[in-house]
Amino acid sequence: MSEQEQAEVRLEFARLKQDHADFDAAINAMIAMGCDPLQIQRMKKKKLVLKDKIVQIEDRIIPDIIA
Repeated sequence: MSEQEQAEVRLEFARLKQDHADFDAAINAMIAMGCDPLQIQRMKKKKLVLKDKIVQIEDRIIPDIIA
């Protein structure tokens, strides 16, 4: 992977991490305000999708090392 590609992947990783943190804060605020549980559940699913994408990118950044 070239340095340009690595930089792009790391930028995407940082963006997804920030989005994940934003979803977490939004979910906590919704819970505190007593919002609709179905809406909260949908937000949690979106947050989980982001987490899956973060893990995929981490796998691309950190190479597998067989010990």
